[in-house]
Amino acid sequence: MAKRVTLKINNRQHDIEIDDPEMPLLYALRDEIGLNNPRFGCGLGQCGACTVHIDGRTARSCSISVSAVEGLEITTLHGLGTPEKPHPLQIAWIEEQVNQCGYCINGWIMEGAALLARNPKPTEKEARAAFSTLICRCGTHNAALRAVMRVSNQA
Repeated sequence: MAKRVTLKINNRQHDIEIDDPEMPLLYALRDEIGLNNPRFGCGLGQCGACTVHIDGRTARSCSISVSAVEGLEITTLHGLGTPEKPHPLQIAWIEEQVNQCGYCINGWIMEGAALLARNPKPTEKEARAAFSTLICRCGTHNAALRAVMRVSNQA
């Protein structure tokens, strides 16, 4: 039997009907709400492509259920900044030319933004630790680190 669920995503309420309350948040975000980020990567919460912020903390949306986040504030890459007013890390990402294929960008920016929100001036070691659970096959790790440090140096 379908259940109506209200999710607060990027400062907007979304009412959706789901058949399974254990459905991964990732599926609701992509298939029900229509957001093209986060991305499906490994489906096990190990790669980070599906990273979102839930009440300001990073979470892997492929491994957390819709029922677990009802009533919590969910922020995706779409809600981090806008084309008119991008998040400082999004600006630094462009300035450092971080992207290669771009598939994992969601996780890297969301992890970096969460780190900068907790600690506006992280050390390089702290930034490396924040990124240690993410996977990028293109090898843009050092450019992503430079982007975080660029924002840190501006704080």
